[in-house]
Amino acid sequence: MSPLSHIAVLGAGAWGTALALAAHRAGRKTTLWVREDDVLASLKTGMENRFLPGVKLPADLAVTGDLAEACRAEALLLVVPAQVLHAFADSLRPFLKAGQPVVICAKGIEKNSGKLVTEVAGEALPDAALAILSGPSFALDVAIGLPTAVTIAAQNSLAERLQTALGSATFRPYASDDLTGVALGGAAKNVYAIACGVVEGMKLGENARAALLARSFAELSRLGEALGAKRETLMGLSGLGDLVLTATSKSSRNFSYGAALGAGIEPGAALAEGVDTAPALVQRARAAGVELPIAEAMADLLSGALPLGEAVIRLMSRKLTVE
Repeated sequence: MSPLSHIAVLGAGAWGTALALAAHRAGRKTTLWVREDDVLASLKTGMENRFLPGVKLPADLAVTGDLAEACRAEALLLVVPAQVLHAFADSLRPFLKAGQPVVICAKGIEKNSGKLVTEVAGEALPDAALAILSGPSFALDVAIGLPTAVTIAAQNSLAERLQTALGSATFRPYASDDLTGVALGGAAKNVYAIACGVVEGMKLGENARAALLARSFAELSRLGEALGAKRETLMGLSGLGDLVLTATSKSSRNFSYGAALGAGIEPGAALAEGVDTAPALVQRARAAGVELPIAEAMADLLSGALPLGEAVIRLMSRKLTVE
């Protein structure tokens, strides 16, 4: 397997910057593409990103605002939100070489189509060698070099090549060929994290949160089976691992959003990917003939169609069944 010596990270938010630091720490030549002019200027002068305050970037980590220049790297990590992935991939396509590895690092489902991020990217970039990176990984922990394990899924030997390129003493990627399972786990967990946050905000207790977390994973597993995902993928880092992290930590934007909602506080403009993902997840599940009671309740709650107190009543009054 030929090594991937030059990695470009496209997107300089907190997660993109953290991944660039991980690639640099693994010994790769690393380029970080920056969209925002103020962030680019800050990085070029002080090597600090306002999205990760206090974290300095090494001087030999290249930063650029030129997309064509960044795309000269051997492999590209796309770190853009799921809802703009298609538009960004369209703008990226003229700069790609046939067979160039493109790693999707977004988590979500396209809200108008119900497509997983791997499906969106596969349609928009048909000549790319597609991969996806996901798992339980807060950006700050990765940026400062705390131990983190993720999953990288791709076909043929690409997952192993990326695993070798990005792996280090503090960043451990596990290889998989299950792109569907990794994409689904990374998307659905944000919806269920909001639900667990709602339980926290409403002060419904630890029993309720544990039950909700377990039943959320049951929903994820049912949909994964219908879509052809592997059960071991959903039981792994990018499924259960990411769900547990995101649905139990106040550092999670989605959990915090749900907690504010449950407490009757306006969540504000905080970025919670699960808000857009919830209706898309329900749409995709219905198309597959799979019932997701928790996700459906969250979609209705987030849209305003279901009052907060009635969401709990709806779930607790469902017909009793076997586990």
